[in-house]
Amino acid sequence: MEDPKEWLAFGQKFHGHKCPAMPMGLRVGAAALKKLGIERAKDGQLVAFVDLGEDHCATCYADGLQVILGATFGKGNLKKTHKGKWAVTVVDTKTERAVRVTPKGEAMLANKQTSFFKDYREKGIPASQVPDSVVDPLVEGVMNAPDSALLNVSEVFQHKLSHKPHSFNGFICEECGEMTVMEYGRIKHDKKVCQDCAAK
Repeated sequence: MEDPKEWLAFGQKFHGHKCPAMPMGLRVGAAALKKLGIERAKDGQLVAFVDLGEDHCATCYADGLQVILGATFGKGNLKKTHKGKWAVTVVDTKTERAVRVTPKGEAMLANKQTSFFKDYREKGIPASQVPDSVVDPLVEGVMNAPDSALLNVSEVFQHKLSHKPHSFNGFICEECGEMTVMEYGRIKHDKKVCQDCAAK
């Protein structure tokens, strides 16, 4: 099983700054893998449905999930549900066994009451400019808290997935010349075009 502490330095480098949300994603993702008894995905062995939305605090959480789960935007096995919550449902694609893991609301709320948020982030100061003396204790708290104080982990349940194989079909748009996946193409005046050119 993956140890979140072993991924912290890489996660911070990948993410770009120190904050408590990315490490929370590491902890949540590790708990999901452990509960399901599965390894980090090298390919599409799992799908993660992340309940984050857009334009709200702590979306950094998703980068922690990507790092430890191996569910990424590029592989297409990280999917946002846009519910504005910090939950994730992780599904083993082979067995369709799933688990839902969330940070405890009290733990998230406690982080939001700290100087990191009140004196810096809520005043528009980028996380990369928050002093280490302010952020390091939060990161250490997230990384060292027992699962029972930090996480809610559901029982394993079945989650039906719709399986759609990757498309290897493509064409060159006859207007802009950009490569386009066939299933996303359009016909415009008897030309095969991309969606952008079809909308012009």
